[in-house]
Amino acid sequence: MSAETTPPPMLDIEAASRLARALVSPIAEAETVPLAQAPGRVAARRIAAPRALPAADRSAMDGFALLAADRGEGGTLPVAGTVAAGDPRRALPEGASLRIFTGAFLPEGADTVVPVEDCLEEGGRLRLRHPVKAGCHVRRAGSEQPEGGTLLRAGARVRPQHVGLLAANGIGRLAVVRRPRLGILSTGDELGRDGQGPEGIPDSNRPMLIALAQAAGAEVEDLGILPDECAATVARLRALCGRHDLLVTSGAVSMGGRDHLRPALEEAGGTVEGWRVALKPGKPVLFGRLGPTAVTALPGHPLAAFVTFHLFVAAQIAQMLHAPWTPLFTEPARAGFDGSRKPGRAEVVPVRMGHGQLQGVPILRRLGEGGSGSLYPLAEADGLALIPSDVDRIRSGDRLLWHRFACGRG
Repeated sequence: MSAETTPPPMLDIEAASRLARALVSPIAEAETVPLAQAPGRVAARRIAAPRALPAADRSAMDGFALLAADRGEGGTLPVAGTVAAGDPRRALPEGASLRIFTGAFLPEGADTVVPVEDCLEEGGRLRLRHPVKAGCHVRRAGSEQPEGGTLLRAGARVRPQHVGLLAANGIGRLAVVRRPRLGILSTGDELGRDGQGPEGIPDSNRPMLIALAQAAGAEVEDLGILPDECAATVARLRALCGRHDLLVTSGAVSMGGRDHLRPALEEAGGTVEGWRVALKPGKPVLFGRLGPTAVTALPGHPLAAFVTFHLFVAAQIAQMLHAPWTPLFTEPARAGFDGSRKPGRAEVVPVRMGHGQLQGVPILRRLGEGGSGSLYPLAEADGLALIPSDVDRIRSGDRLLWHRFACGRG
């Protein structure tokens, strides 16, 4: 092999992740959406509480509002009316009580709500079953949220609970970060555009990567399939320059005779910033640029494409959405399998939680035979486990780190 074709040293996973994230920038543009469309989006700016809640003292119970120090004539108080939630605030008549419902404004002059089960009402008069203390069962003004308090921080992913809180504050529209624009394409003459290719091979990578990118918060354009022809690849890449924040491809990025993507990217005016990762499956990953567009080229084997998306593309989408990124493999576990392997590359394998735990962490059972072409093991997987690059043998009980899928098995 000549020096010209000698591949560069492989990047370790951490270095590859840093490079991937360095190629994209947080998106500055924001758009305003109705509150109902905000879940899953990223808040573009901090939202402060426009007022304290509750705005005034309210009843926390169904019962009777009164002044705790007022014992009334003969230990009873007249019931002078009813206050319901939504009624305007009114004053407590001197020496009387008012029937009150949960959420209603506490009458001016009252300091206590006595639950209905602690009272006896007879002939329009109220008798207390037990002594009462001032302040009981009252939601004080500002006790739920202070005026100016943070309802939603900038960069936070909007959750259903945020929607409820914002709605309670009369906020109906929200500024969110524009979705990252991704273009996703596959490569290979053998792949089918309508389910089946000339060799009977459906294109599984492109729909899978589109689904993963959309779930991560991106806006995706399906760019179809590139043929195994360098000139056509160069022309397509030139036409795509600047259309997306990130271009994600699968296949044609190794060192085979039809792996044209790397030279085509350079001929189209792009640059290769990094190529090959010390990872199994997923070694032939390329990181580059095409004008203002970042390019991440993933392997063509489906499991390798799935793994490298989670490691690198998901990190790039998070970076563009201002979201903090944590390393993928952080949760401790124990191996529930044995095996030997060739060291030198970290290995990622689909795993399923076994029965029971060992020293407080789950025991993981490996799924599949370790090939990079099959997605079948993922159907029953709970997540992915990482075997470090320097390990040549795994024994049951060995420590592992793993990534648990957010939604569990299929």
